[in-house]
Amino acid sequence: MAARLTLRTGEDLRRISRQLRRMDDPEIKKRFRSELRKVAQPYVPIVRASIHRIPSKRPYTATGLRGQLAKATRVEVRTVGKDAGVAIRVDGRKLPDRMKALPKNMEGTKRWRHPVFGNREVWVNQPPHPYFFHVVRPLGVASRVAAARVVDSITRDIR
Repeated sequence: MAARLTLRTGEDLRRISRQLRRMDDPEIKKRFRSELRKVAQPYVPIVRASIHRIPSKRPYTATGLRGQLAKATRVEVRTVGKDAGVAIRVDGRKLPDRMKALPKNMEGTKRWRHPVFGNREVWVNQPPHPYFFHVVRPLGVASRVAAARVVDSITRDIR
């Protein structure tokens, strides 16, 4: 499971996407996705900075846990299906096999267990270190307003 913040309701995006599919203008479709991505892109460095501040006894490295979490942070734009929306996502699918639950565990509310440096004989309890929702929640209103502007602009262009 990946942490996710939806910036716009899926029904609005599905409605506009249906209208865009009826049109034969690939440029406006491309612009729609691009502008939605631009709305959310500034939040990625904010989430990555929060990940870098997760306390650790080891120095920060790109290959460490925090580095891999930061690298897995991205913008996702979906304009079709029931999950239509714009999201900032820390994607567990981008992590190594045994670390896919890391985004959820680090953000969670309860302790979780893991082996020490892959040693299956030595396990430790790890407290969660929330890094995602407390930094993106305050940005939610501004991001929804910006996404609404994009949707309104594209709707005007369609008409």
